[in-house]
Amino acid sequence: MIFDMIQEEGLSPNVVVYNALLNGYVKARDIDQANMLYEEMRSRDIAPDAVTFNIIVSGHCKYGGMEDGDRLLRDLSVSGLLPNCTLYDITVAGLCWAGWLDEAMEFFEDMFEKGISPSIFAFNSIIAAYSRAGLEENAFEAYKIMHQFGLTPSSCTCSSLLVGLCKKGRLPEAWDLLCKMIEKGFPINKVAFTVLLDGYFRIGDLIGAQSLWNELNRRKIFPDAVAFSAYINGLSKAGLVDEAYGVFLEMSRIGFVPNNFAYNSLIAGFCNRGKLNEALKLEREMRQKGLLPDNFTFNIIINGFCKQGRMKPAIDAFMDMYRTGLVPDIVTYNTLIGGYCKALDIVRADELVNKMYAGGLDPDITTYNIRMHGYCNIRKMNQAAMMLDELVSAGIVPNTVTYNTLMNGVCCDILDRAIIIAAKLLKMAFVPNVVTTNVLLSHFCKQGMPEKTLLWGQKLSEISFDFDETSYKIMDRAYHNIQENAEFFQETSEKSLFLDFLMGCMTLNVTGDFCVQSMKLQTAAIGRRGRKAAVWPLPVKKVDQPD
Repeated sequence: MIFDMIQEEGLSPNVVVYNALLNGYVKARDIDQANMLYEEMRSRDIAPDAVTFNIIVSGHCKYGGMEDGDRLLRDLSVSGLLPNCTLYDITVAGLCWAGWLDEAMEFFEDMFEKGISPSIFAFNSIIAAYSRAGLEENAFEAYKIMHQFGLTPSSCTCSSLLVGLCKKGRLPEAWDLLCKMIEKGFPINKVAFTVLLDGYFRIGDLIGAQSLWNELNRRKIFPDAVAFSAYINGLSKAGLVDEAYGVFLEMSRIGFVPNNFAYNSLIAGFCNRGKLNEALKLEREMRQKGLLPDNFTFNIIINGFCKQGRMKPAIDAFMDMYRTGLVPDIVTYNTLIGGYCKALDIVRADELVNKMYAGGLDPDITTYNIRMHGYCNIRKMNQAAMMLDELVSAGIVPNTVTYNTLMNGVCCDILDRAIIIAAKLLKMAFVPNVVTTNVLLSHFCKQGMPEKTLLWGQKLSEISFDFDETSYKIMDRAYHNIQENAEFFQETSEKSLFLDFLMGCMTLNVTGDFCVQSMKLQTAAIGRRGRKAAVWPLPVKKVDQPD
């Protein structure tokens, strides 16, 4: 429709417009319509470019038939866009563009058998396809074969290898390759540079990222707007928001226009540092420059207010989203619900849940975890436990946060109820993390049941639970309590049969053995960090000890 309107207004569509339409038809698998559009393009003397051929050849490879695209490939071979390329080279490239790597390699091998030497164009297509697929070893094999044919790698060759190495986290090799590209005078692909920069940030190597940035600037290889945005984002996430803002100003000074991503990165950085005034100033600047804040922008600002307990301005920002035509998403609601729960205002948190339902959004696992944590904070354990039942009924799988939130909450409640809920969780195949386990074990000791500390320690060790230093200290203390008050614990041991029954439930679920084994008092020296631990009854299955 828009295409027709362009022509009705007397305007002539150019190659960019045609490419956009061609890409749409190919994605819709309508190759016939794409062919008709291509023919119309030629009849109007609008010369196709490399993008045109990429789209149409890959479309034929994916959804049509290469036999139907013979004339198209010949057009490409004589177009002057790809010099020194044969029809074989172009076919290999077409198969690679379509993602048919196996077929491309078969065709490639067939060329060798027929004595046809592939061009640098064919090798670059293979190497790029392998790199995109994460098969960098295969990409390097193709690179070695290219050397055997006496072909000199191009900038495109090295850039594809660079991207593959970065995706696999092999950053030192990627850096070495980049240096070799610079030494050979190859123009640096800005996409490859940005991928390498982002790779350093992803592994937390801030020094590596800064060194890369400074080195390329020293060599007069200047980044583009995308690279600037990636650098601002990386610095902001690393907490270096002032440095990020300096790069932001430099980006603007040399003529690049910051986009939403650059602004959002900085706004998030300022909010994380608690500098909400600076974040709001940037948000206003965005609007003045014609950039409308998106959901991500609002979610960042709302989260900043919630972290500081400033719920009124957080709700004002929430309402402003509606006024600007944006629809709050699950992240928006979860952030506000979390803010109210942190402020112990569960009533308003529940009101937001109802508003979320009314807006057509269902709570996710994060919503349930936040609400459960809120109920635990105000010691409403029955409601917290109901959250577990509710999310399971909704078909949501509880995660570690769910279990540990509930466990930490119930351990501060009545211990008998804590054990009942713990047994229920264990029957759902939950294995607590070491922090939660230590909370539970320590509460047994505090509430006068050290024998339960050792019994639970025994059962957890049977499923190869990984205790830490704190775990062993708690169990050491429990053993000493038993030794010092042996007569008392002997008299009260029969009062905890119900808890033993629950322990049996746990054993049935986790180990398949429905029986509560009696503790065997043994003595052992448990070496922890080069010292002797106190002697306590060892579990049936000994925990491996470090050297």
